[in-house]
Amino acid sequence: MVFSGPIMLANLLQTSYQLVDSLWVGNLLGADALGAIAISGTIIFTVLSFIIGLNNAALTILSQQKGKKNTEGLKRYLNAFIVLLSIMAVSLGAIGFIFAEALLNLLGTPVEILDLATSYLQINFLGMLFLFGYNFISTVLRALGDSKTPLRFVSVAVLLNVVMDPLFIAVFDFGIQGAAFATIISQGVAFLYGIYHVLRKKLAPFTIPKLPRWQEIKLILHLGIPSGLQMSVISAGSAAIMSVVTSFGPATVGGFGAAQRLDSIVMLPAHALGTAVGSMAGQNIGVQNWERVNKIARLGVIYNFAVMVAIGLLVVLFAEHAVRLFIQEEEAVRFGTRYLQIIALCYPFLGINFILNGVVRAAGAMYQVLVLNIISFWVLRYPLTYIFSKFMGDTGIAVGMGVSFMISSVFAYLYFRFGKWREKVLFKQKKQE
Repeated sequence: MVFSGPIMLANLLQTSYQLVDSLWVGNLLGADALGAIAISGTIIFTVLSFIIGLNNAALTILSQQKGKKNTEGLKRYLNAFIVLLSIMAVSLGAIGFIFAEALLNLLGTPVEILDLATSYLQINFLGMLFLFGYNFISTVLRALGDSKTPLRFVSVAVLLNVVMDPLFIAVFDFGIQGAAFATIISQGVAFLYGIYHVLRKKLAPFTIPKLPRWQEIKLILHLGIPSGLQMSVISAGSAAIMSVVTSFGPATVGGFGAAQRLDSIVMLPAHALGTAVGSMAGQNIGVQNWERVNKIARLGVIYNFAVMVAIGLLVVLFAEHAVRLFIQEEEAVRFGTRYLQIIALCYPFLGINFILNGVVRAAGAMYQVLVLNIISFWVLRYPLTYIFSKFMGDTGIAVGMGVSFMISSVFAYLYFRFGKWREKVLFKQKKQE
């Protein structure tokens, strides 16, 4: 709990990026602009998901190296991650900027908000290197057992964003583009500050980037490709669900956008516990302390369920008031409120997936977690959301998603309990003569 606390606070601060944007955009520019941000956010997460997957691979590799106390291994793998992530971030940023409108059209973005969504999306693609730069530094520090220092970087970014958002949107009259510029500028400053602070304090064994060895690239890709595909499956599944939402029109999209912002807050404890459990499990897996790994997983599930049930009850009680912080249009508020009240009590089951899959991922069983995510999103969540929405209207969106959370948690438990992920070996030990 001590280790996950700063992670939860950092995630809360990072989530406030979108919350601050949404509060200003929703109140100053209306539900159409808020819907544009919601759809654009789905695409950003989809396109960047492979790099997020590499960050998950970094947590696995670096935490196990830390557990083994292999300083030289840490240096080599850090260098390899930096080189690969930099190349991929720049490439994806350029591709996303060029094809932003085409990607939005694939999701069936309503014509009324297409231009708004395109401009917001393109500007965010320009800041991809900044976004993943400071997120990667945070991942490295957490893998090494430091969950407090990343709070510094996120705090800097959030404070700048809070100041620049109203300035760019209202004072300079940049509209939705102002929200996007405020975000990428604040992330850029946080990234530069993160580099400076870590190097000055020597918090991680970073070195001048050089061409990595094939052995390092091979292991990173071996874990990173399935891990990236996991995130792609998740984000593409979210995009598919967004296509169901857009079929009900701009008001539903706006209400869903507000609800999703609140969802991101509700899920913070589960996300933080999942990250903490993954890092702690990885270090213990590195020294084959399986009794402690199992204890970490068990307590993670218990804490997750207790906290998420309590938060879910609060969301049910105050859903409408929370949604009205973002939008005022009655039809959008109606949908957002009902969505939250239905789905809030199902989130403890989704949290179980975060905890158990985090432990399995820490062992390096990336392909197995990929299969679990395919089941969760493409066998369960999207089909159930689509089917329930056909029979129940827009109310079926929440019902279908909630039912999928519960069923997928059963699959996660069954693999954790009976799967062979404990047999995974990432680093071969050299035989001593």
